[in-house]
Amino acid sequence: MKIQTFIDALRGGKADHALRILYGDAPTAIESQQRRYIHAVSRFAEIFPQHEDIRIFSAPGRTEIGGNHTDHQHGCALAAAVNLDVIAVVAFHDDRMIRMESEGHGRIEVDLNDLSVCEEEKGTSAAIIRGIAARFASMGVKIGGFDAYSTSDVLSGSGLSSSAAFETLVGTIINVKYNDCRTDEAEIAKIGQYAENVYFGKGSGLLDQTVCAYGGFVFIDFLDTDKPYVEKYSFDFEKAGYNLCITDTKGSHSDLTEDYVAVPSEMRSVARQFGKEYLREVDEFLFLRSVPELRGKCNDRAIMRAVHYFKENRRAIDEAQALDNGDIEAFFEIYRRSAASSANLLQNHYSNAKPTEQGISLGIMMSRLILGDDAAVRVHGGGFAGTIQAFVPVFKTEEYVRKMNALYGAGSCYVIRIRPVGGVEIKA
Repeated sequence: MKIQTFIDALRGGKADHALRILYGDAPTAIESQQRRYIHAVSRFAEIFPQHEDIRIFSAPGRTEIGGNHTDHQHGCALAAAVNLDVIAVVAFHDDRMIRMESEGHGRIEVDLNDLSVCEEEKGTSAAIIRGIAARFASMGVKIGGFDAYSTSDVLSGSGLSSSAAFETLVGTIINVKYNDCRTDEAEIAKIGQYAENVYFGKGSGLLDQTVCAYGGFVFIDFLDTDKPYVEKYSFDFEKAGYNLCITDTKGSHSDLTEDYVAVPSEMRSVARQFGKEYLREVDEFLFLRSVPELRGKCNDRAIMRAVHYFKENRRAIDEAQALDNGDIEAFFEIYRRSAASSANLLQNHYSNAKPTEQGISLGIMMSRLILGDDAAVRVHGGGFAGTIQAFVPVFKTEEYVRKMNALYGAGSCYVIRIRPVGGVEIKA
């Protein structure tokens, strides 16, 4: 599309159907996204004035609903793509350079003639782009360059996986243009994970990338990580009378690497006592009978975290079944047990190195004061700092958002909607 053609299409409502799929039916949401896209296209035109033809891409963030810290043990999880996303205005060319300017983060340039791992690039978005391009190239895809301007409302540190959204966005752009969409969602997710693990230098499971790539509300079984089982669900929480709310408790993620690394490493320390690498490979009943013998060979917290894994893995399956049956009360009962297990056995509400910084615990306490002691509220994602998740009755949502924003600052509490699609090209 020509730049002005797309802007006119937005203003004339020709893109409204596509926007409703991604962001919901509310007129305010459509109007807000129209302004956002027009701003992004206008900024692209300012930064890359040599281009007239553009294409538009989007990839969602994600929220974890069930299966807290199970994926890295090849377990099961329940998660959903959300209506917060990263978008890119893109123009393709043949000079084998990817130039991307992200709002608030400056320009990235990646020379496609060098797709090797760059140590000095680790920890940067350029490393992600290079890693994704390298993986496609290894698959025999002939990649060309592109110029892009991107903007994201999946805020970094929000617990909604801005990194996986960005990986899915870049993978989708390359797949659509240079690979004729031949790579499916499962492979897009693995390409993103590869870039994050090898080029970015951060170990990660496959949950975030899988949800961002597939979109929708999904149950995932990671028994076979090369080909995880993914099943989509269509349960509508709003129709059932609840909004899904995420609150950023504004805790610092600095110096938490040891906390995050300790969870999978302690679980694996238990698995190794049975000659296995992951807890999914260990017989649960044999483990439970062996707890007295394990003490002294593994630390106490590792044993409790292993118990959390086995129970949580089964809860994720049961939560999916409850929703499949349309039984929201059964779902909430299991959800509350999961929340308690994360607090008491997994112990990821705060870092032991920072015992006075308990934003997550404070937020859960406040949620129960607002919604009642039986509130469906829990730590969200990896934990130790960051976000909490709550299912809030529709009639109490305005009060809940107002009071959580008063506690953590304006804009801290998001009302999230489930987005039915993953990485996509948007056409007016």
